[in-house]
Amino acid sequence: MNILIKPIITEKATADSELRNCYTFAVNTKANKIEIKKAVEAAYGVSVEKVRTINVRPERRTRYTKTGLQHGKTNAVKKAIVQLAEGEMIDLYSNM
Repeated sequence: MNILIKPIITEKATADSELRNCYTFAVNTKANKIEIKKAVEAAYGVSVEKVRTINVRPERRTRYTKTGLQHGKTNAVKKAIVQLAEGEMIDLYSNM
């Protein structure tokens, strides 16, 4: 099971990493905090202090077409906000 899917690089996540030393990742929906902590420590070689998770619900949409109503939804996503120890950092831009 692949725990870390990708880092989330948005304006809010970048400000959070610069000010609070917290990094945001999209993770597997079945992963728990302990597995996320071990995966980040193994992948980036840093020590993790705290892990917070967010389950983002799918967005539902309805379209009116010639053939009738079309219902659809996006995928559910789980995000993990990982706080690193003081003095540690992850360079997300060098791995691309």
